[in-house]
Amino acid sequence: MERDRQALEIAVAATDSAVHKVEAPPPTTSLEKMKTRVKETFFPDDPFRHFKGQPPRRKCVLGLRYLFPVLDWLPYYNLSFFKSDLIAGLTIASLAIPQACMHAHDHNTHMYIYKKKLTHTSFVPPLVYSVLGSSRDLAVGPVSIASLIMGAMLRQAVNPNTDPNLFLQLAFTATLFAGVFQASLGILRLGFIIDFLSKATLVGFMAGAAIIVSLQQLKNLLGIVHFTKEMSVVPVMASVFHNVNEWSWQTVAMGIAFLGFLLVARYVGMKRPKLFWLSVGSPLASVIISTLIVFLVKAQNHGISIIGNLKCGLNSPSWNKLVFDKAYLSVVIKTGLTTGIISLTEGIASGRTFAALRGYQVDGNKEMMAIGLMNVVGSCTSCYVSTGAFSRSAVNHNAGCKTAMSNIVMALTVMITLLFLMPLFAYTPNVVLASIIIAAVIGLVDVPTAFQIWKLDKVDFVVCLSSFLGVIFISVQEGLAIAVGLSIFRILLQTTRPKIVELGNILGTNIYRDIHQYRDAKGVAGFLILAIEAPINFSNTTYLKERMTRWIEEEKSMNEKELDLQYVILDLSGVPTVDTSGISFLIDLKKTASKFDLELIFINPLGEVMEKLQRANKMQGFLGVNSLYLTIHEAVFSCTSFLAERKL
Repeated sequence: MERDRQALEIAVAATDSAVHKVEAPPPTTSLEKMKTRVKETFFPDDPFRHFKGQPPRRKCVLGLRYLFPVLDWLPYYNLSFFKSDLIAGLTIASLAIPQACMHAHDHNTHMYIYKKKLTHTSFVPPLVYSVLGSSRDLAVGPVSIASLIMGAMLRQAVNPNTDPNLFLQLAFTATLFAGVFQASLGILRLGFIIDFLSKATLVGFMAGAAIIVSLQQLKNLLGIVHFTKEMSVVPVMASVFHNVNEWSWQTVAMGIAFLGFLLVARYVGMKRPKLFWLSVGSPLASVIISTLIVFLVKAQNHGISIIGNLKCGLNSPSWNKLVFDKAYLSVVIKTGLTTGIISLTEGIASGRTFAALRGYQVDGNKEMMAIGLMNVVGSCTSCYVSTGAFSRSAVNHNAGCKTAMSNIVMALTVMITLLFLMPLFAYTPNVVLASIIIAAVIGLVDVPTAFQIWKLDKVDFVVCLSSFLGVIFISVQEGLAIAVGLSIFRILLQTTRPKIVELGNILGTNIYRDIHQYRDAKGVAGFLILAIEAPINFSNTTYLKERMTRWIEEEKSMNEKELDLQYVILDLSGVPTVDTSGISFLIDLKKTASKFDLELIFINPLGEVMEKLQRANKMQGFLGVNSLYLTIHEAVFSCTSFLAERKL
């Protein structure tokens, strides 16, 4: 028979094969194992490796450089670098000033926030980050999504129009909690928590949030006075069409004109990289031009709302304005955690993206500490949550920045604006700020990436779509929670339903591969060769036992008229870990195989698995003399030789 001949061919081909012994790892104490596990879990980059073998003075210098990354580049800074950073800093400042206005505007409390000069968020945090951050390209400041979420969540507890002082105090307190949470993740080396926000989740969330942000701007784009406080698409659109009588044609005309200008400038900047300055300068140009138009024609008297009176000066410290009252503690903690996660994810993702383009490394845990500490400092200096925005960082990168000095240049430029130039923005129309917001967030709707996700992984696309629909139809928080929940459910499904494959021999070789993937891989007579490609633990042992028992029964019935099934070979080389339930499963599987008059053979159990198998064998003695082999080929050769000898 064909399968019998194949088994003989394998035996002949391997007559000179040596059977290698499967060895357990060197014995170690439980304390040593725990140290290794903690190191691999929390310190995979081994941040202290540079300190080994160094004299005390050198260790002190390395410690300061680790805590303050500015010391890595400052000693080598030169005039050439400063010229590049000066240009980049002034460029992102021209973008940051109108963006700071619009992000404060996102709170729907722009009048009061302007008077309290929350443009500080583009002044204080960049200074802190330039000392503590490890990215050369990240440009720090307020971002649309975090501003939107903070404003929406705090409005659930306080009406900013009736109690603006309390609203600001809650914003500062939420920023403090966001910063403490972010810094704690870095200090405790828990950055892997952010990895639960998958790319599919972020693509859907960002697109949904961009739609919500844009819809919120319809209030000022159309000149509507009475507008809903809800965020989801249905009540927003209902409010828009319910208040048609409040639409102002002057406001609509100005909004469409400037929105068109901003979108065209953005398109030209994307298509022609040498003209990127058009896209960068268009927001500031829009603010200047619209302010001049309103001032010259007195447009505020013709239905166009403006920002209003603005005073120069720097903010007073806000550490005495933080609120820890029980009545508001729950909402500020939830707001801080939500905005902290979102802003941290965007900041780290942006930093890693541009670091990859320039060929340097960004330390994720350092970034968490830097972003967290700058928000802690910001909460005490009248700033709300900030991070490194992708759009602003892209401008910083394209403008040729060399170091984090560009953030310092931007911060000083914003400070000068705060001290001397703020009254110039008093006549800035709100409709233009709304246009700037829409033009800025429209790039977050990443259709090409969503299409790629659809092509690569349909389940990931479902997660992406769920995140998007949840954000626009329910709320930002619930949409994000749904997407993260689906991602975690997928991980749990992969854990509880691990992949099991049947392996076959590729004729003429000693290689065994999945028979459903490789056409040349054929089953070996008398053998059922299976491989588990996942950890074995309490969550999947029941499934594994049921699936493999059924597999043995089916294979046994198929072999009744041919060579009887004699061996079940289980490849454990794809099983990195096993727990007590997993060991019990392997023992039970051995017993199940015996009931069918089969012998179960284990192939290449890895260190931890082999160690636990040996311990269990000492207690229960379930492993036979020929129950362990290093390779499938050695097991097949040895067992085939034994069968041939038995026939003789």
